[in-house]
Amino acid sequence: MTCPGDVLVGLAALMQPGILIVDEDRRFAEELTAALQNSGYAVHLETDGRCGLQAARALEPLLVILEINLKDGDGLQICRELKADSRLSATPVVIVTTRTSEMDQIAGLSVGADDYVVKPVSLPLLMHRLQAILRRKDVAAEVPEQLSHLSIAMSRRFHSVTADGAPVELTPTEFLLLWTMMTRPGRPFGRHELMEYARGQSTMALERTVDVHIKSMRKKLGEIGRIIETVRGIGYRIAQG
Repeated sequence: MTCPGDVLVGLAALMQPGILIVDEDRRFAEELTAALQNSGYAVHLETDGRCGLQAARALEPLLVILEINLKDGDGLQICRELKADSRLSATPVVIVTTRTSEMDQIAGLSVGADDYVVKPVSLPLLMHRLQAILRRKDVAAEVPEQLSHLSIAMSRRFHSVTADGAPVELTPTEFLLLWTMMTRPGRPFGRHELMEYARGQSTMALERTVDVHIKSMRKKLGEIGRIIETVRGIGYRIAQG
């Protein structure tokens, strides 16, 4: 299929990632485009579902706003294909649609939509919801799935630690403390600061035992445990190199 927006996609691909709108309702789409542009976002509009999917693959946008009530096809299938694409699976998709039934909402969320908004909708309210999703995406992007430094490698997804390639069994609290220090080698962390990252733990209990956790980690890491350095009067750090 040759889409009318092919030339625009080619040009926009050279620009910064923006927001893709896929909607046949030009009046709504143009009002939303203006609001997004006023907030500093680049915007690309497609009125055809298949062309919208093609544009998403070309542009790899920050976010897709999708009307599922499309004349040329099933918008739910478009959403499903977006989420199945390895390059786009983490791209938020917000369904903004005239379909109002509970079953439609369940269907939209079940195929991977990050939010489901029913028209008519207040533009300021919609903007707040879109910006909240983009903020969550930014925060998630700042948190890596893996860390490695010197001889230690950590995986947040699998909650695993290796030292010189050998697995090391850490408690959940030990893992959080080591992960925190590993994010910034060479930077000292105070005990209270380290405690902030041990969510779900008793603050008072951890305050009394943070030194014990560090001692335990050093023992479990063996010779490599020397990478955890004591910073007098402050707390602990991971050796820079």
